[in-house]
Amino acid sequence: MTGSTLEEISVMTGVGAEDDIPLGERKTVTDFCYLLDKSKQLFNGLRDLPQYGHKQWQSYFGRTFDVYTKLWKFQQQHRQVLDTRYGLKRWQIGEVASKIGQLYYHYYLRTSETSYLNEAFSFYSAIRQRSYYYQVNKEDRPELVVKKLRYYARFIVVCLLLNKMDLVKVLVKELSEEIEDYTQRFNTEDQLEWNLVLQEVAAFVEADPVLILNDDNTVLVKSNRLHEGGVPQLEPGMVVGQLTLADALIVGNCNNQVKFSELTIDMFRMLQALEREPLNLATQITTKPGTLEPSEKPAKRENPHKYLLYKPTFSQLYTFLSASFKELPANSVLLVYLSATGVFPTGRSEYEGPYDFGGVLTNTNRDVVNGETVQKRNQAQKEMHCLHPGDLYPFTRKPLFIIVDSSNSTAYKNFSNLFGQPLVCLLSPAVYPKSMQADQSQRGSLFTLFLYNPLMGFLSICGLTSMHQGLWEKAQEFLGKVSHDIGQMLTSSRAIDQAFLQFYGDEFLRLLMVRFVFCCATLRLHKLFQEAQSFPESYPQLPKQEMVENSLLQKRVLELAAMLDVQNLFSDGMLDNY
Repeated sequence: MTGSTLEEISVMTGVGAEDDIPLGERKTVTDFCYLLDKSKQLFNGLRDLPQYGHKQWQSYFGRTFDVYTKLWKFQQQHRQVLDTRYGLKRWQIGEVASKIGQLYYHYYLRTSETSYLNEAFSFYSAIRQRSYYYQVNKEDRPELVVKKLRYYARFIVVCLLLNKMDLVKVLVKELSEEIEDYTQRFNTEDQLEWNLVLQEVAAFVEADPVLILNDDNTVLVKSNRLHEGGVPQLEPGMVVGQLTLADALIVGNCNNQVKFSELTIDMFRMLQALEREPLNLATQITTKPGTLEPSEKPAKRENPHKYLLYKPTFSQLYTFLSASFKELPANSVLLVYLSATGVFPTGRSEYEGPYDFGGVLTNTNRDVVNGETVQKRNQAQKEMHCLHPGDLYPFTRKPLFIIVDSSNSTAYKNFSNLFGQPLVCLLSPAVYPKSMQADQSQRGSLFTLFLYNPLMGFLSICGLTSMHQGLWEKAQEFLGKVSHDIGQMLTSSRAIDQAFLQFYGDEFLRLLMVRFVFCCATLRLHKLFQEAQSFPESYPQLPKQEMVENSLLQKRVLELAAMLDVQNLFSDGMLDNY
């Protein structure tokens, strides 16, 4: 035991002579201090673990969970002795619970298993219900109040990911009051930073363009994760590949987009589109802390593993790409989602190769004007802080599924499949009608919205901002039938590139492709979308007549428009100008 720990025991007991303390109670305090020190060491060591790779960190997380579980049980069993002999305060118990919540949240980030989010929620929720941090405001220690504010911010992130929007609003109100009290009492320099946190989360909550209303006009929050029956089923006779989506890189580097805690609204939507609805394990903090040990991994991975990269540099992005590529299991797919500002080439060369079309922005400190980068170089040179299509070529040695949501998405339609592995790129419109541009960049991309929630995307382009639950559910049921039709079209087409069929066996990729086709068909019929650049594209191209301009699919889009009484916004036949 360290000298500082001995001093701590002596000071906290408030007893000059250690002999006055019964031996058993002294051992209890000593054991508690040992566990507390050990837990802090292990927790701080988490920062030094590599952020990428699946195996290096698991045993360390296991040891950390183990120590925190022992610490939590120990303070429960010996609370009275620790109260009298150690002077254990409620905020210290809250700190331990908060650390366990953080552990579960970080374990979710590393495994993508949504059940760990529920575990984090149960610990964070207990802190609030039991008012562990209540006394902090009475102490003249600003660093303790900051712990409380950070706890609120972390709790809000978990609630956002679990779509507990009503609770988020309550927590934001409480956090606002705490920040006001903190800044008045301590006159600190970080007031602006905390006010920015409030502004960010408020904008994040308001980002959804459509509200679903109950009969009493209160807002209903629906989850958009994959649920049972939410994806067109494979049917007898469908010949599709057996590939499984194993890894996904979700990259957010859009200027001015709503964000909270290094998560843009596009990243937030895409990560949910790649997750199943979480199981509610309802772990009780009082009886079984840390029951879901890292060693108890589900036999079948429920969700693809994800890396969330907010404004990465080229080096960071390439490092994570390489790590995912290296550890990709056999018969598996790597998905790369890029939501980023477009970088355009400055000049044209005679030979147009994979580095001549620009790409999407990677992070740097260069000037940004009107959302596009200012070029300050010899025109013959290529853009350095940019992910070019050619940068992804080495990774096409394994099955690769790419989604690009950017003003320069079309750079990626000039792909070459050099190695014959399955490869698909889904590309957003490069421009949107002027009437839709104002909100679009701030509150997330329309294209990603369609991939996340097609009905919300459909309502958004129709200018509908709210809908009652009954009509919403009727429209969702109709969209389920449309999705089934699109699945039939994809699997029965003789002209379609085989790559689409090889990816169709995976439920997540199947849903993304079906929603992509629905988005293409919808935008082609909408009267405001008239330029070729306003339509999504893909590599390889989908057969237009059989797919995106299929007469049955167009009929379905118009039927949905009629159901929602917006048929006047759509053309009622094939587009002549495309």
